[in-house]
Amino acid sequence: MTENAPASSPLNEGVPPANSHGGHGRSGSRAALAVGAIGIVFGDIGTSPLYAFRETFSGAASIAIDRMHVLGVVSLIFWSMLLVVAIQYVTILMRADNKGQGGSLALVALLSRHVGKTKYAWLVVLLGVFATSLFYGDSMITPAISVLSAVEGLTVVDEGLSSYVIPIALVLLVFLFVLQRRGTAKVGALFAPVMIVWFLTLAGLGLNQIIQNPDILWALNPYYAVMFFVTDGFIAFLAMGAVVLAVTGSEALYSDMGHFGRGPMRLSWFGFVMPCLLLNYFGQGAMIAGLPSEQAAEVVKNPFFLLASEEFRLPLVILATVATFIASQAVISGAFSITHQAMQLGFMPRLSIRHTSETEAGQIYIPVVNWALMVAVIILVLTFQTSSNLASAYGIAVTGAVTIDTLLMGVLFVGVWKWKWWYAAPVVIFFLIIDGAYFAANLFKVPDGGWFPLVVGLIAFTLLTTWARGRKLMRDRMSETALPIEIFAKSAKNSATRVPGTAIFMASQTAGVPSALLHNIKHNKVLHERVVILTVLIADAPYVDPEERCEYHDLGDGFYRAILHYGFMEETDVPQGLKKMQRCGGEFDMMHTSFFLSRQTLLASDKPGMPIWREKVFAWMLRNAATAMDFFRLPTNRVVELGSQVEI
Repeated sequence: MTENAPASSPLNEGVPPANSHGGHGRSGSRAALAVGAIGIVFGDIGTSPLYAFRETFSGAASIAIDRMHVLGVVSLIFWSMLLVVAIQYVTILMRADNKGQGGSLALVALLSRHVGKTKYAWLVVLLGVFATSLFYGDSMITPAISVLSAVEGLTVVDEGLSSYVIPIALVLLVFLFVLQRRGTAKVGALFAPVMIVWFLTLAGLGLNQIIQNPDILWALNPYYAVMFFVTDGFIAFLAMGAVVLAVTGSEALYSDMGHFGRGPMRLSWFGFVMPCLLLNYFGQGAMIAGLPSEQAAEVVKNPFFLLASEEFRLPLVILATVATFIASQAVISGAFSITHQAMQLGFMPRLSIRHTSETEAGQIYIPVVNWALMVAVIILVLTFQTSSNLASAYGIAVTGAVTIDTLLMGVLFVGVWKWKWWYAAPVVIFFLIIDGAYFAANLFKVPDGGWFPLVVGLIAFTLLTTWARGRKLMRDRMSETALPIEIFAKSAKNSATRVPGTAIFMASQTAGVPSALLHNIKHNKVLHERVVILTVLIADAPYVDPEERCEYHDLGDGFYRAILHYGFMEETDVPQGLKKMQRCGGEFDMMHTSFFLSRQTLLASDKPGMPIWREKVFAWMLRNAATAMDFFRLPTNRVVELGSQVEI
């Protein structure tokens, strides 16, 4: 790690408060933003009708296909969508924005500002990090199950096409990941129209069946969901593991809030997306309930595509494939965004980031994440073969993240919104029972594939926490031997030759002398006319007010300490930030400015810090981190890197 790594993290004490603003780049009318949200945000939950209802009956639960059970399942889907998505996430958690941003890491950063000094703060951080870790497992399974379930519609058109399903799905998925490097700015304009057509198709197909069998509307009554549990008991409990597939994507809605805003997303959900989804689920139930039991047993194997008449099934397969392609694109972009947040908050080493749009700062591409996801998705498709098999692996990551968000919601109520505990407890317990039941039901999927997202989440959690802990230990070791800059400046002014130009020494700490400066004067015995010790601090807010970006202190004798403040959603462009720091001894001319970086090499030691295996993992992450030159957009021909050794 170089000494110019982002210096703030929820795990670190002393994070400076930042005056932040909500400048997310959102513009346009509420209606226009609501339409844009339909294309970008709701793809994951919007493609669930392809497999959610089917898996409830054809999964491991072995539910009888009759009127009572169909009404019970549809009722359970309706109330799950209402309670988990509409109330818990869209109504309650979307109020918990961190300067407009949502998601587990943004929520943890928000909570850390209010409970960061309490003895339970570390638990809040760990819960948030684990929820983020589970997202990576979800982001691998979602493209695989979505695209595969859409392409499987070909078998409804012609059973002889079954051998082509996996090859076609793999080609589409590889193309999806190859497309990421070019960004989605050019094709993104098509997302909203296509998804609007998709949701209208969902509604139309469902409404047609409801008209033919309006008896399905009795499922609006929670009595049928309750009776499902009364009559079937444990079987109904297992069925919850499949019913939850209807609400997958709820956590993603919260994470994507910063792109469009709370108001437009609520308008999209309540005014368009939720009604269309419910019409389709009720329509699938109406179709099954209106069939004889033997015919229903065949139709329930793939009910979605059978909602359409035979001549419209192939166009429906094509539309579904395009919709799942868009949904997968949104999940992959979400993985890039979460990774960027984790880097800025100090939970992940620097990775190479490429911006795919000149106008939208949020459109980024992270090659290592992209290719890792692609390999994982290909392995999943080849291993599980069908979307039904993948459904066994799907859901546990989502329900785990939702359950963690419920616990964090309790901290939010008491620690941030200052509710009395006797008001907060019943609300949290109510949602914890619901979310916990879904999570418990999904635990029975672990032997059949549910282990995969858990293993991915555990690996991600280990890497994230190891990096955060290792960085803290390195800073602590370096601080122990740090020389105060004031003493160094006075002793160095007469012991080294001053040369023209500006030298900027990047430092992870706002105190002490960076090792690169010590090594430079030790070996080269020169100092530039202007010496600036620069630290980049990442605030626990998504954006920092441009007026508060720069901070500097004149130490005398040509020495300055400067600080650039950035939010965890912002790009750390150091040369651009220096252009606005004109008071620090004058303007910065990049042609006469040299950047000095420190690169540390880890040495094994007997000091109590981390287990030796975690030290080795941290050292591996350190070696493979992207260069600070790329991360901070430094001019390539103006950088000098000096090495040192550190024991942790």
